[in-house]
Amino acid sequence: MTGKLYGVGLGPGDPELMTLKAHRLISTADVIAYPALETGDSFARSIAAGIIAETVEEIVIPVPMTVERGPAQQAYDAGAQAIAERLKVGQNVIVLCEGDPFFYGSFMYLFSRLSEQFEVEVVPGVTSITACAAVLAQPLTARNEVLTIIPGPMAETLMQERIAAADAVAIMKVGRHLPKIRRVLERLNLSQNAGYVERATLENQHVSSLSDAPEKAPYFSMILITKGEDPWL
Repeated sequence: MTGKLYGVGLGPGDPELMTLKAHRLISTADVIAYPALETGDSFARSIAAGIIAETVEEIVIPVPMTVERGPAQQAYDAGAQAIAERLKVGQNVIVLCEGDPFFYGSFMYLFSRLSEQFEVEVVPGVTSITACAAVLAQPLTARNEVLTIIPGPMAETLMQERIAAADAVAIMKVGRHLPKIRRVLERLNLSQNAGYVERATLENQHVSSLSDAPEKAPYFSMILITKGEDPWL
């Protein structure tokens, strides 16, 4: 019999936001896998570090942070092959995923490579969007409003069109794209409607209006926009 692959969502960073199921699977795992920077640092592993047994076998997947897709795809090829070797001999493998595995999660790249050959279960996690809304104390949507989720790297013209047409907006992966996003929101007269969060739920989180946000933003930062003074009333 082959093993089972689990893509386990860890939530946005606070270990207490892991689900009970995620906690059980990780704390009893024999093999875990997770993406890491080329330096070996892994945000996903750091979230679960307190419940990983010393006897666990760890499969580290170093993913280059480059614009080119090729190097990252090669890293996922190698990671999938290492995971498949464990699954073929009957071992279950737990893949650690910050946030939710299927919401901009790196697990989807492993899923696409392994799901046709092995049994896979996805364990959802608290998303960064809901975490940011919580720490901002800002509801995302109400009634029939539509939430539009925009990645920071989106082209400036297209980003402006999408935001202008939206009821409520979450802009993810802000990072180096913050100046562009500021320009777009200023042109749309929405800067005063924007809340800014970086490193949500972590000890070093920063929460403010966009006008009070730092000049430089980390990758793990988000902007939430609601239109109107009290759109949820």
